[in-house]
Amino acid sequence: MMSSPPPVLLASSSAYRRELLTRILPAFACATPGVDESPLPGEEPDARAARLAQLKARHCAGERPDALVIGSDQVPAVGNRMLGKPGAYEQAAAQLRRCSGKSVIFYTAVSVLGPGALPADVYVDKTTVYFRELSDEQIERYLHKEQPYDCAGSFKAEGLGIVLFDRIESKDPASLQGLPLIWLSACLERRGVPLL
Repeated sequence: MMSSPPPVLLASSSAYRRELLTRILPAFACATPGVDESPLPGEEPDARAARLAQLKARHCAGERPDALVIGSDQVPAVGNRMLGKPGAYEQAAAQLRRCSGKSVIFYTAVSVLGPGALPADVYVDKTTVYFRELSDEQIERYLHKEQPYDCAGSFKAEGLGIVLFDRIESKDPASLQGLPLIWLSACLERRGVPLL
């Protein structure tokens, strides 16, 4: 007799991550992890993404020990400078001016816990986005059209934001949108969640 797969809980309030997870998994619950996302002194972007993904998963796993819990976080960086969600036009324009003509690395981390006492799996994907040289007018037109103020890096690669780039180097195209689905698919199947 086969055991039934564990319930899956996405520890994220991100609509983008919810949409991505529905590509491979039709049924799951969501919870908003109440964690402090402030960077630690001297913390590298990849380490910050991994730490926050694990914190989110642990926070929600404490409330649902029966579930397989997925935590994720993304930290983009231009050189050593981390970028966040801009929140408003002025901050988004400043971020895009900073990215213009440069490469930006997006560290997308995922942490999977449970069910029960199974140890965590943690993975950090690295995607490099090479931005075109952007004029202030192009930045202004883009931001007014797409308004990506809730997106780290101030663009939506799945939308018009794709025209801002020269190229993207990635192992997983879903990572740039917020969740490395190739790695996550294999992890879920290892933990008893059939996807096919």
